[in-house]
Amino acid sequence: MTGSPAFANDYTYKITYPNKLQQRLVSELKHKGVTYKARTKHINNGSPLYTNRLIFEDSPYLIQHAHNPVNWYPWGEEAFATAKLENKPIFLSIGYATCHWCHVMEEESFENIQVAKLLNENFIAIKVDREQYPDIDATYMEAVQLLTGRGGWPMSSFITSDGKPFFSGTYYPQATFVDLLQQITRAWTQQKPDLLKQADQIAVTIQKNISRQGVVTKLEQSIVQASVQEILKRAAIQSSGFSAAPKFPQEPFLLSLLQSAERKHQPALLKSIDNTLSAMAQGGIYDQIGGGFHRYSTDDNWLVPHFEKMLYNQAYLARIYTQAYRLTNNPLYARVAKQTLNYVLRDMRSNTGVFYSATDADSEGEEGTYFIWTIDEIKNVLKPDDAKFIIQLFGLTSRGNFENKNILFLKEPLTQAAKKQGLSLDKMFAKLNPLLEDLRKYRQQRTPPLTDNKVIVAWNGMLITALLEASDILHTPRYLEAAKTAVESLWKLQRPRAGELWRINLNNQASIAAKQDDYAHFSEALIKLYDLTALPSYLQMAESLSNEMVDKFLDTASSTLLMGTDKLLFTQAKDSYDSTLPSGNSVAVRIFYQLFNRTGKQIYKDYATNILASFSSNISQQPILYPYMLAQLDELKKGEISGHLYAAHSAIKIDATTEKITATKFKLMIDFKIKPGWHINAHQPIQEQLIATTIKVTDGNHWQLSEIQYPSYELVKTNIDAEPLALYQGEFRISANLMKKITIETSPLKIELNLQACNQKTCLAPELITLFLSPAR
Repeated sequence: MTGSPAFANDYTYKITYPNKLQQRLVSELKHKGVTYKARTKHINNGSPLYTNRLIFEDSPYLIQHAHNPVNWYPWGEEAFATAKLENKPIFLSIGYATCHWCHVMEEESFENIQVAKLLNENFIAIKVDREQYPDIDATYMEAVQLLTGRGGWPMSSFITSDGKPFFSGTYYPQATFVDLLQQITRAWTQQKPDLLKQADQIAVTIQKNISRQGVVTKLEQSIVQASVQEILKRAAIQSSGFSAAPKFPQEPFLLSLLQSAERKHQPALLKSIDNTLSAMAQGGIYDQIGGGFHRYSTDDNWLVPHFEKMLYNQAYLARIYTQAYRLTNNPLYARVAKQTLNYVLRDMRSNTGVFYSATDADSEGEEGTYFIWTIDEIKNVLKPDDAKFIIQLFGLTSRGNFENKNILFLKEPLTQAAKKQGLSLDKMFAKLNPLLEDLRKYRQQRTPPLTDNKVIVAWNGMLITALLEASDILHTPRYLEAAKTAVESLWKLQRPRAGELWRINLNNQASIAAKQDDYAHFSEALIKLYDLTALPSYLQMAESLSNEMVDKFLDTASSTLLMGTDKLLFTQAKDSYDSTLPSGNSVAVRIFYQLFNRTGKQIYKDYATNILASFSSNISQQPILYPYMLAQLDELKKGEISGHLYAAHSAIKIDATTEKITATKFKLMIDFKIKPGWHINAHQPIQEQLIATTIKVTDGNHWQLSEIQYPSYELVKTNIDAEPLALYQGEFRISANLMKKITIETSPLKIELNLQACNQKTCLAPELITLFLSPAR
């Protein structure tokens, strides 16, 4: 992989650094200790021949490149000042630690001496970890897509000392890259004014694209359904998923479909959701042995994945399967959600309780080696009958389905496989789980993929929220404890004082000022933790972060939020489209509306509605690009989907739970906590004109309430009525027996609560609140 003989390595090549810098480089390398292994082929007597400025960085990705013969700079003022001083263009390479093609380009080009010479002599080379700097990544990805019509990593950009791009691409094979470097060097020498003019034009176009706003349009509920229908049209073209290969899960699409299905029973919608969730859970994109999802599938059948695992995929897919379980009561969805979270807790959690960002696709120099199997390996690990069971269940063959080996996949759903074996699903799990654990332990003996052990606040926030939702919906208390530990550790490590939040932590060292998505996702996790614990400190923490997010990132001209505020960038990007993940602005709408519901502060609702208004024209034109933002619009109009809700502008906290009695009988408990000075009417008010507090199931065909126990009321004299009123105040519970009727179809459990809240001076409008529940397992 070293290219043509003309570019063979020359080991006499030296890079000369100023004395002080050279001393620092030597000292830092020594400080790494004897366990440090330089990732390079340029080794002499056990020591790397080359060490560059990336050795000082706190990114595993940058440290991977710290011993290339390229004179890499990290992103910063020094690199740009040097480019201006030396009159050189900048080569900007953006990637991440677990990126397969980033590794390929490193091996082919950045480890090659002659390629390094071309870069060092004619360019200032900057290396950026996109996970550390999503705003930088988004800005230059805009240029790549503008110039090439596509994007990806590694991103390869050529920019001026003002940061403006004049040529952009992604991965280049060595020969193509060398030719490109030579062409740009000649153009910079002979046609620099033309390149600068081109850079200015590209920069202006990007700035216009980022700041583009249409006329504010009123967003009706119909636009939510329009987005859902567009997603369903895409799904209808595929057997599952929303696109041809490469197939990504596209979590915002799934979250939007789930929310629509929870609002209203729609058989076609449920079928589309199940097609995709079942296909992914049965495919090779899902790690059938260890749990957790790979990043995407390279084929149309979810069979052959790109084997890296990202924390954000685990977080959002765990939430999706958890919510799908609440919607359908399908135990296979609960199984996938729990296996995914258990994988993260086992393999991606630090000793302080926070979570690493990713694991690589490669091990032993090849992609997927850690995850694939031969029939003989299965037979060597398991007893003959057990091996036969696994081989048949997961479709192993002697010729394999990937590099002459096998990616494990389920040929059919476990429910069907269990029926064929004459087993209940629970007995199928009891048979299968110990065998998978034996295979997992055997697999641990292999050389594992690299773990990118940097901690990213935003991604931790996502995972904490997933743990909390699963704790609540799947009735798994240990997930709540893991979430608490992570929150406390993250706050201690990354939030040393008010006004300060750090995005990255590597080896217990915090760095890089937090971006907008860090504030948003951490706030979302804190709000959910407040919902489940009722501890005011968590809500206060969420408020402090959200207020800071506004102070640091609000673009007052548009009322939207910027991704970051890097002074070296020629423009500031906004995260607006819901693509692989929900956008930062979509999550901000969510947390602002949730804060309004929990604090009653109108300013938070204003922030949410202003962001929606700013994007309204674009949303109206292309609703499918904003599925998660439209899901938040749906909640603004119809209320949150949860068993933990708020009424009377935050004066009332309502928590609904269930307790299993038999397979079809449950105890329903709805706990109320009403702030002092407020009350609601009793179940049977003395005055007939008053609104009674009542509960009922929304779907009487599948669920039945009986023996509803309302609390004893208090007779209270108020300023509203001359006669005493029968009221509920303070903390109390409404309970009932809940029966699940035996039917072919399943139906989500939704409880309607009708109430009217008043204080001594006024009554608010009556509220009809829908509580969304998952029966205890």
